[in-house]
Amino acid sequence: MPSPAHPTLRSPGERAERPSTAPYAKYPAPGGDRPASAMLRVACSGEGFARARVFTRDTLRAWSLDHRGDDAVLVITELVSNAVAHAVPSAAAGSAPEIRLGLALDPGHLTLTVSDPGDGAPVFQPFDDSALREHGRGLYIVDALAEEWGWTPSPPAGKTVWAKLPTSPLT
Repeated sequence: MPSPAHPTLRSPGERAERPSTAPYAKYPAPGGDRPASAMLRVACSGEGFARARVFTRDTLRAWSLDHRGDDAVLVITELVSNAVAHAVPSAAAGSAPEIRLGLALDPGHLTLTVSDPGDGAPVFQPFDDSALREHGRGLYIVDALAEEWGWTPSPPAGKTVWAKLPTSPLT
């Protein structure tokens, strides 16, 4: 994932000059001497969700992983939605909440991450198909699409929720 030696290209509030220019940093493409990765700072808005989806599709296209685009976009959308709904409201008062989206590629997996300022653990509620709920299915969808998923605390505050998708084509 990005490090201080590899900062993002723009600050979170800075807008791109053209809509197709995304404010993110990309790192070596597959075949380099280290895994490929990309990062985006996401605004807590409808525009932020759209940028997260475009960023994910553009990155996967650059990595020749278009076949994983639909699943990856759905997982990212669910993780960002959860961060906005649950973590951002619990962020420390007076601080500007920040959500960071990351994609990392290794030879067999695509790892999707969403980092947010909330300290609470994600709550997985197994889907109850007897009632079609409007909310509460996000992690169920992530669980269904990912080979594995989890979360890690990010001291001094916040957490990162991650999901791993296989890079192989669906059969």
